[in-house]
Formats: sequence, structure tokens, C-alpha cells
Amino acid sequence: MSSTEYVTFQIGSQTFGTSVLEVHDVFRPTQVTKVPLAKPDIAGVLNLRGRIVTAIDARARLGLPPREGDPDDIMAIGIEQNGESFGLIIDTVGEVVRLEDVNLEKNPVNLDPIWASVSKGVHRLGDKLLIVMDIGKILAVNEPDEGLAA
Repeated sequence: MSSTEYVTFQIGSQTFGTSVLEVHDVFRPTQVTKVPLAKPDIAGVLNLRGRIVTAIDARARLGLPPREGDPDDIMAIGIEQNGESFGLIIDTVGEVVRLEDVNLEKNPVNLDPIWASVSKGVHRLGDKLLIVMDIGKILAVNEPDEGLAA
């Protein structure tokens, strides 16, 4: 029976997960530099091992209110998509879990439409729901069709 290992993380009160194969790093950003005129869901840019990467605010992309608390107490997962590197800013990182692929369910009909748009499905973890995030879709939310200007 096939299974997938997921890195789990919290955004707001919801637990999300994505395949460990899609995550290059889990890190605490030391400094996020704001980008003038950037959309609200672009937190800025940050330095990840000498590379400048775009920092995406997962809360803003998912329609959640801004995070409260210490702004230096954020976490991020480093991901690559189409040759670009991104830091997806999340609230907290959980553990790595291995789940059977046959137990992946379709999105519940009452799942928030924005969340459903970035979900590959859900796993039930006891009394919690793990939303399996489609990294390509969360990075593409609200992206202009013409792409970013150089």
C-alpha cells in the first residue's frame, strides 16, 4: 500500500500538510524586506542561504487576518516552483507524518472555498482535519496571467 510523508504546519487554527518532497527547507526567517507596491499577500523578499526568495504570506493568501504576536516569531517553508524559490510564511511547523494514500478524501463540501482551491484533499487525524496543500495552487493564487515583470 502506498503512502506519503507530509510536513505538517499550522496557518491560523487549521493544520495543513504538503509532501516532504515539495519542501526544501523549514526555517525561521531572520528578516523579511518589504517590496514597494507589492500585493498584500507578498510579505517581501528574504535571504535563504544566500539566495533572495519571494516571501508569500500564507495567511493573506488564504483570506485570514494578519498574524498577532511577535513578528520575529514566524516560520517558513522553502519551496521551489517552476525554477523559482519561495518562502511560504506560516504560523508554526508541526511534525512529519506518513499517511496512507487510500485515506486521502475529497474536500468536504463545507470547506472554505479559498482553502478548497489550494487543497488536494484531506486526511482525518483523530478529531482534526489535515488539508493537503497544493503548493502550485497556493503560489498561483491571485497571480497575474502575464507573470511577474523582470
